[in-house]
Amino acid sequence: MINPAHLDLFRAVMRHGGMTRAAEVLGIGQPHISRAIAQLEATLGFTLFVRGHGSALPTPEGEAFAHEVAQTFAGLDHLRQAACRIRERGTGGLRVACQPSLAAGLLPRAIRRLDAECPGLRISVHVPSPDTIWSWAASGQCDLGLARPRSGHAGVIAETFLRVAAVCVLPRGHALARRRAITAADLADVPLIAAGSSPVQAATEAAFAQAGVTPHFALMAEYTAARCGLVAEGLGVAIVDPVPARALGGWPIVLRPFRPEIPIETVLVRPAGRPPGRLAERLIVHLAAERDALGAR
Repeated sequence: MINPAHLDLFRAVMRHGGMTRAAEVLGIGQPHISRAIAQLEATLGFTLFVRGHGSALPTPEGEAFAHEVAQTFAGLDHLRQAACRIRERGTGGLRVACQPSLAAGLLPRAIRRLDAECPGLRISVHVPSPDTIWSWAASGQCDLGLARPRSGHAGVIAETFLRVAAVCVLPRGHALARRRAITAADLADVPLIAAGSSPVQAATEAAFAQAGVTPHFALMAEYTAARCGLVAEGLGVAIVDPVPARALGGWPIVLRPFRPEIPIETVLVRPAGRPPGRLAERLIVHLAAERDALGAR
């Protein structure tokens, strides 16, 4: 059996052009290298070098063997590089499913942090419905998901990621914009823009019912940006998630706290039964850093 240590010394002799020079570079005695090469030749059954005057010229057999050794060690170098990539980046690309409110701001900023840390990574971002995000996490079709809370999904690990309070968005210059907070009673006769069948819409309707006010929903738009766009055109006011709304700072709208408070929660979900990969772990860290930069948890 070939001794791997002998192969290392053989490569050193080939690289440095002689046993004496190889010994100097490696900081070991030249007789040690000579014995190792002799033992390797005995194992192989042919001469590797023509000795003389401190040099070591490879024989034709030595040249051929050196070529094979180089190919073998190139394969080992490839394995070392692959191990390094796996250690630093996990087993491959990362698939993330995200709700719209975080897909245009917080998530891209977290990915930018991760890209600076691990250049050349592969990440795919998807923005499906909340139920789809939960289903993908349960089936392993995504590595991480950011979604509204849901029940009835097995095979998912979920933890609270972000809690914020809904705000009222009004056109700039609206009479109510002078108030520090907006109540359901303040909106009794104001055209409202509904949020579809979302939990925010249900909570908004409950807040109006609690205040004994009948809301006037004139329009409906599913996403925060769409509702804010309608508000900017003076078509009504809306109760929205503050995270995407604050990103629209150049629009002619103002945000005010809404009372009673309507909590909006986002959970981080991932497949149960297997730990997150290296990339997923690092992305979670950067997501948390971006969340904390918002000043909300």
